[in-house]
Amino acid sequence: MNYFERAKFFRTKKRLGQNFLVNGEVIQDIIEFAQISPDDTVVEIGPGVGFVTEQLVKYAKKVIVIELDEEAIRELKKLDASNLEIIHNDVLKTDLSTLCEGEFKVVANIPYYITSPIIAHLLGEIDDLNNKNRNKIKDIILMVQEEVARRMVADENSPSKQYGLLTILSQFWADVKILRLVGRKSFYPTPKVNSALVKLDVRKEPKLQLSDYSHFRKTIKAGFAQRRKNIKNCLLNGGFSKENVISTLANLGIDENTRGEKLSIEMFGKLSEGLLGK
Repeated sequence: MNYFERAKFFRTKKRLGQNFLVNGEVIQDIIEFAQISPDDTVVEIGPGVGFVTEQLVKYAKKVIVIELDEEAIRELKKLDASNLEIIHNDVLKTDLSTLCEGEFKVVANIPYYITSPIIAHLLGEIDDLNNKNRNKIKDIILMVQEEVARRMVADENSPSKQYGLLTILSQFWADVKILRLVGRKSFYPTPKVNSALVKLDVRKEPKLQLSDYSHFRKTIKAGFAQRRKNIKNCLLNGGFSKENVISTLANLGIDENTRGEKLSIEMFGKLSEGLLGK
């Protein structure tokens, strides 16, 4: 029986954002992209009824799945794999750092409405220099909405709606790239949007070396808070003093009428440091 026919037997729950991947070619691509060795531990987030899981257990030393849905848990228990551990919990309430000794890989097909919280949970916030989850993760293969994937890999030259806080959150602690696009018909039930597979290679060091990471977080939050306003007004509304803002922008050669989405991550770093030093 193919994945689509198997998925139809399961009562999916809209409240949990369940759309099961039923495209065997994409499932095999996930396995290949993950580059799993016989010594690897893989943590799978949102395994659903286990279509990807049943492939992961063939290649990894151990597979730990985290699933919230009780009915899906019952299906996962039918997989006869000695190297499979099932955790019935909300991933955002799970301390991933305690799941195993040593580092692990993450594979995730997650509800799209909680993409940003999950990325923050895996990588830590920008100013979370010693996030215990991130310190254990080698890399992440993530299935997300295509629009979200574009935002994760964007830069200041991308269309303005793509580059923003999610971009910096994703790239500050990882090198991010889109592996492939995935059409709507690859899922059951069929979602209204296309998807993409994204890989995040986790960094040991942050993208920028700064003197105050909390101040940097405050700076970028202000910079993207009101997209129609220029960077000067965004910073003023974010609580920075007028004199400080005007002099720092001038020193960095940033036009006061520039919008935040036109400043690179590196320039935001310089801006934060400049504002901090006054």
